Amino acid sequence: MLFAAFAAASSVAIALSREAQEFIAISKELEPVQCEKRKLRREITLAEVEKKDARELRKRFSALDRDPKTARMEKRLAELEPRLRRSADPEDLPAISRQQVEAFYRCE
Repeated sequence: MLFAAFAAASSVAIALSREAQEFIAISKELEPVQCEKRKLRREITLAEVEKKDARELRKRFSALDRDPKTARMEKRLAELEPRLRRSADPEDLPAISRQQVEAFYRCE
């Protein structure tokens, strides 16, 4: 059963365009950073609503953005995005959307 699920997932990855496969791979690598950013955004918003000091939270958020490796990967995702919108492969966007939804729920 587990092998069948792995084989199905592998065949989906093979059916995707090279750009979609790269986009998904980079997104998976960035997932911990994106989770941390999402958490910090929530904490900053909550601190502002409660009229608390959010400077330390903003510093941590900025530090994530300044990381050169993260910035390089996010830049590459931005370059791939327009290409994927015009992709001839009908499976690209649904696969990316599915991966992003799964990543969102893993962060919670």
